[in-house]
Amino acid sequence: MRTECDAYEELLVLRAQGGDHRALAALVDYWHPPLTRHALRLTGEADGAAEVMQESWLAIVRSLGRLTDPACARSWAYRIVTHKCTDWVRRRARSRQVTQPLQEDMLTELSPSHDSQDESGRLRDALRLLAREQRVILSMFYVDDMSVREIAEACSLPAGTVKSRLFHARNRLKQILERTDP
Repeated sequence: MRTECDAYEELLVLRAQGGDHRALAALVDYWHPPLTRHALRLTGEADGAAEVMQESWLAIVRSLGRLTDPACARSWAYRIVTHKCTDWVRRRARSRQVTQPLQEDMLTELSPSHDSQDESGRLRDALRLLAREQRVILSMFYVDDMSVREIAEACSLPAGTVKSRLFHARNRLKQILERTDP
């Protein structure tokens, strides 16, 4: 089902492809916040996300003219950011010696935060315990309001795999929340 937002994005893409610099600027304004959140989720660092976004915008602007289906533009942009994040993580891993697994992956119990008394705090704490891949896919679906098809395109995965990962991520989140019920 197409929405007004989808039509607006397509119009901006078509105009930007035609050389309209104002449309390109509007597209950047429109996409930058959700794409930056996506980069932050994948890199785990604000500086890393900023670096990735610079590289991503260069790639998006350079290849926008070759995009054949403006209806797929959002998932196409997410895919570019995802690939740039993967490259950034690989470069970072090569540049440092990793002697222990990441502490977040070692956590098995919730360590309550200052705001864990309220529901949103409990949810944030529980989300921190999910594997990064699970946090990212849940965020794309619930926060960025992307469809399964869009997530599949953005992550270069089959739709069935996205559905399966969403199912497992929801179940894992439910287990964590049930384990930590006050």
